[in-house]
Amino acid sequence: MSDFMSGVFPILSTPFDSNDNIIFNDVQSEIEYAIDSGVSGIAIALASEIYKLTDSERDDLLKKVVNYSNNRIKVCMNTSAESTKMCVEYSKKAQDFGADAVMIAPPAFGGIDSSEIKKYFINVAESIEIPIFMQDVFETPISPELAFELSQANENLAYLKVEVPPTLPRFNKLKKIANGKLPIPFGGAGGLFMIEEMRRGSQGTMPVCAIPEMFVKVFNLWIEGKESEAEEYFHNYIPLIRTLGQGLGIWNWLPKYILKKKGIFTEVYAREPSLRPDQDQIYELDRMIERLEG
Repeated sequence: MSDFMSGVFPILSTPFDSNDNIIFNDVQSEIEYAIDSGVSGIAIALASEIYKLTDSERDDLLKKVVNYSNNRIKVCMNTSAESTKMCVEYSKKAQDFGADAVMIAPPAFGGIDSSEIKKYFINVAESIEIPIFMQDVFETPISPELAFELSQANENLAYLKVEVPPTLPRFNKLKKIANGKLPIPFGGAGGLFMIEEMRRGSQGTMPVCAIPEMFVKVFNLWIEGKESEAEEYFHNYIPLIRTLGQGLGIWNWLPKYILKKKGIFTEVYAREPSLRPDQDQIYELDRMIERLEG
């Protein structure tokens, strides 16, 4: 692929007000912040709490994001679903609304046979004309072997977002199997192993949108051949990246806290259920940010 996507594609946080409504002015501010940071694209996905949005909210959010982006960067929409019919419908709608790509994880409920996962992806790929990021997640992993087989079956299955830990052996295996062919690997999991993944062939990363300028700087340094400088700079941020990647819903609050601290968001609310961080966690987060800014 001569026009393949690469670079930093942060996952947007969805800003809510105290009445649980999406604050679209803040969405626009977040997109401008991402673009000003030099990102190559943005995505609406799990860190956007997409699984907590109604179908009409999903549609409204994507349409607004595409409009605000105004063709300046790529837009990727997560269209994962538990049935092929739903995934096809979500993916067609994403394409119609102007998304440049979709991201899809395999169905998870009850366990799915690998032959059915193949059919799921190929059927969806045949229904749209935009590329697909196959999402390799812990609950429903996509092996490098399966990803390569799928990408050879349909060129729309062009990317693999690797998130099953440990990610590094999966990048190594994919590099060996694909040998320069599709799928194009991207890193995920908050970007925690971005350096090691790029060393193994990763062409981009999809962290949260709290500190996109850092990930862009690291990526650009690496592409310029300044690998030691990229690594040294990135390692300063590992405590913060690790903190932002916590589970039980805290990961929905902390990026929004940083975005409000930067004047990008006006409110800090995650949609319930979501465990709210305590004051000690906020104090520790403030300390990390102060050290990085100092």
